[in-house]
Amino acid sequence: MVESETAAVKRASIGAKRNPASQNAILDAAEAILNEEGLAGFSIEAVARRARAGKPTIYRWWPTKTALLLDVYQRFKNTRPFPDTGSLEGDLKAFLNNQLIGFWQDRLCGTVFRSIIAEAQGDDDAAQALFAYERGRRKFAEQIIERAKARGEVSAEFNGAVVIELLAGFAWHRLLTGRLNNSDEDIDAVVAMIMAAAKNGLRS
Repeated sequence: MVESETAAVKRASIGAKRNPASQNAILDAAEAILNEEGLAGFSIEAVARRARAGKPTIYRWWPTKTALLLDVYQRFKNTRPFPDTGSLEGDLKAFLNNQLIGFWQDRLCGTVFRSIIAEAQGDDDAAQALFAYERGRRKFAEQIIERAKARGEVSAEFNGAVVIELLAGFAWHRLLTGRLNNSDEDIDAVVAMIMAAAKNGLRS
């Protein structure tokens, strides 16, 4: 049985067990603030007021603002399922277009994720939260390669972890240097290189 994306990337709760109704109210409030006011209006205090929740409760479940942002960002991500086009080439292009570069072209989503990355550079807790999130996303994305192996498109030794990290690294660089637009030709070129490596056998 394939683990769901949400289960795959869910991080362990900090502190007391979360109350689902309170958790959803806080996430709803955080999402609404981001949509209405952007990052400039986003704070734990603002979320607490909007959700009518105590700040200690929020900090118990989300020890940093980055941790809360990541959970809201994950909600945005969950609206775009991982691709399953029936071919490795199609899946890789869709992964870059829909899950990464195309997703970040939504100004809010790209801005939020850049902020998360920036916060992680100077805050160990934020860095750990980002690493945990990305590790879960990568593990789920690697199913793209596992399906390709099952179809016989690539060998059993083809290193899916490296492929996904290469694609993510390309996309992150575009995000952080403000070059998300006009990436279609480059996406095709990157995927063509991966497909060439697949034919030659990219091993660990």
